[in-house]
Amino acid sequence: MASRKATELLELHARMKTQRQHFERVWQDIEDRINPTDVQFNNDREQLQKGRQRTEKVFDATPGLALDRFKAAIHSLVTPRNQMWSKLKAVDNDLAEDPEVNTYLEEVNRRLFAARYAANFDSEVQGCYHAGGKFGSYGMFVGERPGRALFYRAVPMKQLFFAENEYGEIDLVHREFSWTARQAAQKWGDKLPEVVRDASTRRPDQEFKFLHCVKPRSDADESRRDYRGMAFVSYYVCIDTNEIIDEGGFRVFPYAVGRYDLNPGEVYGRSPCMTILPDVKMLNEMNRTTIQAAQLTLLPPLLAHRDGILDALRLTPGAINYGGVDDQGRQLVQPLNVGGDVRIGLEMMDQKRAIINDALLQTLFQILVDKPNITATEAMLRAQEKGQLIGPTGSRIESEFLTKMQERELDIMSAAGQFPDMPEVLRERGGITEIEYDSPLSRAREAEGGVAILRTFEQLAPVAQVSGPGVFKRFNMDKVAKELARLNGMPSKVLYTDEEMEELDEQEAQSNQMSQMLQAAPIAASAAKDMAQAQALAGAAPGGVAPDIFATGG
Repeated sequence: MASRKATELLELHARMKTQRQHFERVWQDIEDRINPTDVQFNNDREQLQKGRQRTEKVFDATPGLALDRFKAAIHSLVTPRNQMWSKLKAVDNDLAEDPEVNTYLEEVNRRLFAARYAANFDSEVQGCYHAGGKFGSYGMFVGERPGRALFYRAVPMKQLFFAENEYGEIDLVHREFSWTARQAAQKWGDKLPEVVRDASTRRPDQEFKFLHCVKPRSDADESRRDYRGMAFVSYYVCIDTNEIIDEGGFRVFPYAVGRYDLNPGEVYGRSPCMTILPDVKMLNEMNRTTIQAAQLTLLPPLLAHRDGILDALRLTPGAINYGGVDDQGRQLVQPLNVGGDVRIGLEMMDQKRAIINDALLQTLFQILVDKPNITATEAMLRAQEKGQLIGPTGSRIESEFLTKMQERELDIMSAAGQFPDMPEVLRERGGITEIEYDSPLSRAREAEGGVAILRTFEQLAPVAQVSGPGVFKRFNMDKVAKELARLNGMPSKVLYTDEEMEELDEQEAQSNQMSQMLQAAPIAASAAKDMAQAQALAGAAPGGVAPDIFATGG
């Protein structure tokens, strides 16, 4: 039975769909020419057939390949699987060096990283980066799976609708999706409308439309421990029957939404593919035209005498066409010279491909491949340039997408008791921590410090030849080595910790002391021997009085 609340939610959803119609037209153009097997925004039933190939408008694979590489590059730079790219740290400076707090936070970081990659994060986040390159907006639902802690679902842009609050943060999400009656019965059971319950037994593969709405709860009762006391309210609506089938809540917003770039006054993001869409269209048209020109060159139209009695031409290799020459041996059939130059088309297409590759960051990532034999300083300069160019994009991914995702992860795992007990000193400060990113991209943004170190040493090397190595006393070489190792991405497990370095320094000091003692032993032994001999000679002298060997004068 339809409800007033369901009607209000569906009316709001209809307005949200209307507000982004212009974006959807652009997104569909991108789909048609870059990723035609993934139809998103066309409501034509025939076009929405699953598995249907739609390559009529695609004549060049460069944009699609560049987009795949863009996804892989962002993934490896921001969230690489083989390293811990983010960690929690204490906000208060006086707790930053507390051993108990640091041990606790290291264990939390380790468990969070393990749980994330034990789930399906790695595959789902790649779908988000792919959507960000195409549409400029992307989102992921972070949920709790009984017995397995975390699970992730990259939400297709066709399903994802969102709005900002007064601070420009995404705090309202609508997700419109289709499930089979069987899937719906597995999740909601007897809560489903009767028509869906009947279909789950008679036609379990029949699809129905549903809407998930999450927004801030305006009437939250903090004294309650159930969903009515949570910060965000959640509704599931069956669109086909206009009924709310489930109401719940979340302590932390469950959708992490990111935007590649954002124009003032707009809610949905802008993407590299939106920028290069005219070039993609032009490249496809140029490719089609060049193909036609090549065909005309290789298989041109034929000119024949109109009175000729020549039979149909046979154009296969080695074929014989009788009547193709006159009595004087002149050809009666000649090719039409269209006068085109295919090379011009090829050059123009290469220019368009370069623009597309540049917009999707391929030129930037090709630098080290094209110039593998560069010095360490040059490599650091390249990393610095990469960090400066991709830095704004990475910062938005970290602050808007990954931070929201990790807040939700921490809430789920904390509620499930999967973290160790918090130290009392941190609990007294409210348990407040912050997220610090240590990904290849964050290090590239900091590469300027490494460049400064290397340049300084290069400039001081000639000075040291004149004034001596004392010019380097100003530098803490241990910290310099540690910082360069971090900026170059050296794994921390191959470096000594501060405690291990203290032990090594102590062992080295003891070893040096022992060496000095061993070196001094022969000298001391010789001096003792000389003293003994002198005393023996003095005892043998008349009077038995030892001479004063240190006396001066007569």
